[in-house]
Amino acid sequence: MNAAPTASAPPPVLRRLGPPLAALAAVAAPTAYIARVDPNSPGHYPDCPFLVATGWWCPGCGGLRCVHALARGDLTTALHDNAAAVLLFAVLAVLWLRWAWAALTGGAPPRAAVGARRWVLIGLLLLVFTAVRNLPVGAGLAPALL
Repeated sequence: MNAAPTASAPPPVLRRLGPPLAALAAVAAPTAYIARVDPNSPGHYPDCPFLVATGWWCPGCGGLRCVHALARGDLTTALHDNAAAVLLFAVLAVLWLRWAWAALTGGAPPRAAVGARRWVLIGLLLLVFTAVRNLPVGAGLAPALL
């Protein structure tokens, strides 16, 4: 007579936390480097090809400076350097916390589904952000020239 299969026990908490902690380490290493090597000093990082070609700030321009400021606890400077990146980092932090909590408690990992409409909305918001930061009215959204 075959017994019904029993549900297996969930893996130990450290094993469940492995992937979120590995992701955190993968982000922490380059962040520590950017915190140490100031992007505001010329010569350490390459110039943005879009900025060089057009003279306009792209949505990612100032991202390294933003990470440098955030790593040093300067939210005001980070928002000035790249407000869109600060928003992205906040969203990613919340998603990571939800993932780590699910791993800690043994729950299912959260799913972050972004449909086609949301991608279009995100693209339009980045386009507006790019346009505004290149206008005189949006100068506060553009990083300083080096």
